[in-house]
Amino acid sequence: MRTALLAATASAVLLAPTPVAAAGASAASAVRCPRAPAPGVSRPPRPSPPPAVPEQRVVGGAGLDTTGLVTPAGVVAPPGVSATSWLVADLDSGQVLGGCGPHEYGTPASVQKLLLAATMLPRLDPEQTVTVTEDDMNIEPGSSAVGLVAGGRYSIETVWLGLLLNSGNEAANVLARLGGGADGAAGGVRAMNEQAHRLGALQTHAVTPSGLDGRGQFTSAYDLALIARACFAEPTFRRYALTEQTQIPAQPAQRTKGFEIQNENQLVYRYPGALGGKTGFTDLARHTYVGAAERDGRRLVVALLGAESTPMRGWEQGATLLDWGFTLPRDATVGRLVEPGELTATPSAAPSALVAPGAPRPAAASGPTRTGSGWLWSVAAVSAAGVVMLLGGLLWRRRRRLP
Repeated sequence: MRTALLAATASAVLLAPTPVAAAGASAASAVRCPRAPAPGVSRPPRPSPPPAVPEQRVVGGAGLDTTGLVTPAGVVAPPGVSATSWLVADLDSGQVLGGCGPHEYGTPASVQKLLLAATMLPRLDPEQTVTVTEDDMNIEPGSSAVGLVAGGRYSIETVWLGLLLNSGNEAANVLARLGGGADGAAGGVRAMNEQAHRLGALQTHAVTPSGLDGRGQFTSAYDLALIARACFAEPTFRRYALTEQTQIPAQPAQRTKGFEIQNENQLVYRYPGALGGKTGFTDLARHTYVGAAERDGRRLVVALLGAESTPMRGWEQGATLLDWGFTLPRDATVGRLVEPGELTATPSAAPSALVAPGAPRPAAASGPTRTGSGWLWSVAAVSAAGVVMLLGGLLWRRRRRLP
């Protein structure tokens, strides 16, 4: 049995890792999420963290530790969608309004480009000109590309727009290489994983900068909301995300003409108050989506994984969940999005953000998430040996399994 002791000194707070999908109540006992009818598709099993990734802690409150539906008590039921997991949260307060298996592992597809943006936007000068290399063009045949050419020279802002409007995988390679330092794109992916950890997205692991499938690559709806919140905090990202069209310049040396691209996120055109977001699809991930909108001074974000395109496309499923979120009272909550750096500063920095060791996993929540020190053990004036004995006894009685 694996355990981890993050603090065992006087006046310290003990935070033991809790497997995200461990069962205090089985998935079968959880309240089922409303489901829209969808065509039968052979789905691969959910990804699991590779052995190199340590067990993760459930972040955001005990109410989110469920494979089923979690909503505030007394609110109207959310709409049925085909997504296997989703979450709606307030971009400003960080309150989580509801979700379906918010901490279930999923495959990101191109919504992973949001993590690239959250990592590299502060590092790169948008006015700098970059030359695209042959290595940048190394993408999966038939996958999404904006149309950059090897040897072409583009402003970094143009590359960003190609990434966010047209989901250009070659654009992702360019940006990862530029932000990765001496290690190039590999360094860029490493920086993405470091940023995910800083944001509190402990279930996210990037293998490719673009979201093209890679072994050991995964995320969750909760993590995507954290990452999106970091993106929407950047004015430059907000401007890019709402850009409807832009021009990709001609490259005379490569004998290519200029052309126009449009934003593929239909929320931008069809949803009043849309703030933008990102679409994604691979055969493995199915449809993934992150979108945000503002209504009456309230900004909400939705993240969903594992959706089918019928009867509603990914962005439409996001729109219906946003509509539902806007009907909820402003103080409705089942958990919260942690702040950047909150979980990495010190072991005792965020006692209300983590599920306590051995806390029973709710079958499904109907009511606000409990937060505060009641969910953790405060360990003061005890020896390290005593702490280990206490932790070991509880974990022996309440062993939890990985998903």
